[in-house]
Amino acid sequence: MKFFLKPEDEMDFMPIIPINENDSDFSDTTEIPSELALLPLRNTVLFPGVVLPITVGRDKSIKAVGDAYKGNKLIGVIAQKDSNIEDPDFKDLEAIGTVARIVKQIKMPDGGTTIIIQGRSRFSVQELTAEEPYFKATIKVLGEDEAPTDPDFEAYVSNIKDLAADIIQLSPNIPSEASIILRNIENPSFLIHFVSSNLNTDVREKQNLLELDNIRERANLLMQFLQKELQFAELKNKVTNKTKVEIDKQQREYFLQQQLKSIKEELGGDVNEREVKEMMKKAESKKWTEAAREMFKKGAEKLERMHPSTPDYSVVYNHLDLMLDLPWQEYTHDVYDLKKAKEILDHDHYGMDKIKERILEYLAVLKLKGDMKSPILCFYGPPGIGKTSLGRSIANAIGRKYVRLSLGGIHDESEIRGHRKTYIGAMPGRIVQSIRKVKSSNPVMILDEIDKVGSDHRGDPSSALLEVLDPEQNNTFYDNYLELEYDLSKVLFIATANNLQNIQPALRDRLEIIELSGYAVEEKIEIAKRHLIPKQKEAHGLNHTRFTINNKVLEKIIQDYTRESGVRELDRQLAAIMRNQAKTLALDGNIKSTLTVPDIEAILGRARYNNEMYKAANMPGIAVGLAYTYVGGDILFIEATMSDGKSELRLTGNLGNVMKESATTALSYLSANAKKYGIDSKLFERKTVHIHVPEGAVPKDGPSAGITMLTSLASAVTGRKVRPYLGMTGEITLRGLVLPVGGIKEKVLAAKRAGLKELILCWQNEKDVQDINPEYIKGLSFHYVKNMSQVLDLALQD
Repeated sequence: MKFFLKPEDEMDFMPIIPINENDSDFSDTTEIPSELALLPLRNTVLFPGVVLPITVGRDKSIKAVGDAYKGNKLIGVIAQKDSNIEDPDFKDLEAIGTVARIVKQIKMPDGGTTIIIQGRSRFSVQELTAEEPYFKATIKVLGEDEAPTDPDFEAYVSNIKDLAADIIQLSPNIPSEASIILRNIENPSFLIHFVSSNLNTDVREKQNLLELDNIRERANLLMQFLQKELQFAELKNKVTNKTKVEIDKQQREYFLQQQLKSIKEELGGDVNEREVKEMMKKAESKKWTEAAREMFKKGAEKLERMHPSTPDYSVVYNHLDLMLDLPWQEYTHDVYDLKKAKEILDHDHYGMDKIKERILEYLAVLKLKGDMKSPILCFYGPPGIGKTSLGRSIANAIGRKYVRLSLGGIHDESEIRGHRKTYIGAMPGRIVQSIRKVKSSNPVMILDEIDKVGSDHRGDPSSALLEVLDPEQNNTFYDNYLELEYDLSKVLFIATANNLQNIQPALRDRLEIIELSGYAVEEKIEIAKRHLIPKQKEAHGLNHTRFTINNKVLEKIIQDYTRESGVRELDRQLAAIMRNQAKTLALDGNIKSTLTVPDIEAILGRARYNNEMYKAANMPGIAVGLAYTYVGGDILFIEATMSDGKSELRLTGNLGNVMKESATTALSYLSANAKKYGIDSKLFERKTVHIHVPEGAVPKDGPSAGITMLTSLASAVTGRKVRPYLGMTGEITLRGLVLPVGGIKEKVLAAKRAGLKELILCWQNEKDVQDINPEYIKGLSFHYVKNMSQVLDLALQD
């Protein structure tokens, strides 16, 4: 049912008004002429007895209505076949229409005309008589059947009323008064015409109803249309009710959300919404790549839709927070003042000329070129020589930020690459965390103890470091948590290591190895005066006092209380002295201005190390070798004895495979060349040879003790003592050749610390000795040899 017609183009239809045909105000007995003006309607059909208000807009229609209203007020209303035609021809009109009486005409302000017409009788068009100024045609009035009074037709009428009432009830747009109107209509014909006019169907179906001559057939077809409309109304009502329930739920949630929002605003605003807005505002200033910007945008939109209590909220929030905290393409300005950089490096660290030269070269290239991929430096040397602190000095020298990343003991690959952010407790990798912490994309990053990185079932962190430390790859470093590529090419990585053998070969290949050797006594004295003593005085509240420690006392501390390549133990001994001085100052109120050697002995106790053992060890079969250990250079004794028994070689002292092989090689060489050195060739067939290296709890390995073992064996066999205060290092072959070994500076400095006076080295190691400052090895004499004959001639006393 349709009691309100939608306005369309020229013809705007108002509510259809049902009029009782017996109403005296609308009764009309005017005879219908055989020729009438025609009024085309585009979107409805007029039925007899029905009053219809319409707005006329077309010029022809206005003129036809005006002339008819001035005359007998009758006009032929006829439907168009196609409602889209603006200016119809005669062939575009239906053949059957309704004669209408113009009840009232109203001129509208916009120039249009509104009329109220009442249908009288159906007619058929016979012949067109005029097209201008409007259509005129001869017509034939079609009679109307009398409504039957039989029960079947009454059932039709009752059914039509019920169907129309049901449709009205299911249609919220139809006014409730429509049901009252239907109940008050008594005339069956008028009821059928009234319902047909308000039928919610197209013009063609209404025209079919109008063209039926038999009222029973018209009623039957009308019921079919009503059934169809009722089914549609029921389905529509079902969908509407279902949608209404969902909308009501949404509206309820929306209402509650608005109430919650209002409460939060009263308490200071919605924290979640405020945080998202602050994030988006902060993101505007970020120099992101397009991929990063798109990821942040999606994450922020997702965060806006999420409630803070949902589990994924913190995951998305933390990821966006990381993106905002990272310094994307934010760099500190490098200082290219090479003289100032050199002053800073010299002030912070004494010596280390090779490393300082390398850093100045790097700065020089940056100054000339303006940009370059940062090298991956690796400071290699014993503990306590300042590898890590040197990194901080480099950062200060070039004006960059400094961050230290300790890799010792890391077993999980995720520590480098990060975890997947969906895991519980997921975090970005240590590299990205450090960048986030330091707020710069080009810091100096110290990868401390890179040789202590482990591997297990959780992954191999060394392999994960390959991408980080490859200048050709680290500009697209991918972190699993960040899920984006990050540029690390501007970071100056400096790795530190004590043992290169423990570094994965592929990782070592990416490092520029710079070796830091141990300090000589003279260097340690300078370091103590410049750095250690002022630091310890300040740490113990003595920086306002003027007491000093002279060079002689410092040398006593270094030689008698420390055995190291670095200065850590020296720093601890100085700390013990400062604690004693602080206690004295607190108790007595004053301290001595200068500490003497007896004062040091009183504070630190008896000397821990001395050189007297070399005098006591001056007996056949004992030789002094030089070794490179974890803490730098050191000396070791090789002891050899021969006893009666079966031919056998015994080795003790926790020796490694290489060292055992050196001992076997020494014995084989000596047996093969027994006559050359005046030894009974059958001696070894009835003697058990035992070689021992003291300090058996300490593992020892390497080829450096080869010539020392051979010298010890030769001394034991011949009974000739080894010259005192003589040390040696070198590898041997079965041919008796002496081969070069590494760690010469460490070994030479260890020999100097231990009080040795002469050293035997391979001739190819002479260049390594020349790299050592002559001041640091004053008092040492060197013998460079090519074969074992020269070694034994130098080492064994007559």
